[in-house]
Amino acid sequence: MPVKEKVAYICASCGSKHPKWTGQCNECGIWNCLTETKIAHSTKFIHDVSRTDSVPIDLSSIQVAEIARMSTGSGEFDRVLGGGFVEGAVALLGGEPGIGKSTLALQCAGCLSAAGSVLYTTGEESLQQLALRASRTKVKSSNIKTLATSELETILQVAKSTGPKLIVIDSIQTLFSTEQESAPGSISQVRTCADRLVRFAKSTSTAILMIGHITKDGVLAGPKLLEHIVDTVLYFEGDPDSRLRLVRAFKNRFGAINEVGVFVMADSGLKGVENPSSILLSSDDTDKSGSVVLVAQEGTRPLLVELQALVDDAVLAAPRRISIGLDGGRINMLLAVLSRHAGVTLGNRDVYVNVAGGIKLSETAADVAIALAVLSSYFDKPLPAGTVCFGEIGLSGEIRPVQRGQERLREAQKLGFKQAIIPQANQAAQSPENLQVVPIKHIGELLELFH
Repeated sequence: MPVKEKVAYICASCGSKHPKWTGQCNECGIWNCLTETKIAHSTKFIHDVSRTDSVPIDLSSIQVAEIARMSTGSGEFDRVLGGGFVEGAVALLGGEPGIGKSTLALQCAGCLSAAGSVLYTTGEESLQQLALRASRTKVKSSNIKTLATSELETILQVAKSTGPKLIVIDSIQTLFSTEQESAPGSISQVRTCADRLVRFAKSTSTAILMIGHITKDGVLAGPKLLEHIVDTVLYFEGDPDSRLRLVRAFKNRFGAINEVGVFVMADSGLKGVENPSSILLSSDDTDKSGSVVLVAQEGTRPLLVELQALVDDAVLAAPRRISIGLDGGRINMLLAVLSRHAGVTLGNRDVYVNVAGGIKLSETAADVAIALAVLSSYFDKPLPAGTVCFGEIGLSGEIRPVQRGQERLREAQKLGFKQAIIPQANQAAQSPENLQVVPIKHIGELLELFH
């Protein structure tokens, strides 16, 4: 009588294991995320107590060496990584189809190939297609070894024999290991392949760049623990139909998080933008109601972006609240604060808020800019030309300070702005030259700008 195969149900979000299928994961609470997975037969692991890694070591006695970096050839991508690739580090790059993940990976491979061998593996396109892209983007491919395979064991065998500086995996969802019986892209395959790649990177000091697909919800496909085991998690942002591309670091063990690299897609590939504020701001010098310039802080970089708002009479019984690039819940909170503490009632108005350029903002320093954009559209009065702003708004209407206020002001002054509306607590003893600072303490003071 054949032995019945054991199965388990793995959560696609958190990776937890369940003995039977349920509609909701007991660990993370996500619905309809359990996938049936066969459990491979394996011998019981016996721990060897004589292993040296079981002996505790004094933290103070460990010698810390300076982290060596390998430049990608792009200042913007180096910025996101924290200075370049680290030997033995594993980075995960996610994004929508056609946004430029493979192009960026190939350009990095071409640059790093000047210092040593690079292994580029693809399971999604042929070697001829890869060579065509390299020719179009003018990548120096003389020292790039290529493999058109999805079998993990073959990739690791070639990597051991060639000793590359960097391995590119395009993509992690196409890989499969012969140790697993499930199909490529399944939870068990993705987890097994990622774990073995990470162990290979650490043991050989080989940098690995893994490309990952994303779901319709905009998160990386596969188990959530995939993001936990890698060193760096990067996401592509931006509209695929637009030339502008943003790469953001959401996790980085060797650098700052929320660091942003700005690129434009050209015929010859992705090009870094040294001064992103210049392309994120409108070139139209005419004053427009509902348009405000915000000095945002993305990682270590101040970034000037344009916020737009439109307030119009509601057509439906329930007014619409639509935001693009901003948290919709925070927009609703700010509208409630405007109503309660500034006397601006928007209960019968539709409100639309947009961040120009396709960038996404999450910091609370955008509160003042959002409020000013809404008020400007509500009163149909533009702010004076050359005005920037930043600041957080509390529930009682107070204007709270934000981090790196002086760096934001210096960036605005450098780009030629003449006036800055900021929290009073961020006002310094001496303002940047040729920049008039308007300090505010309460949201009610914003109304005075339109009367």
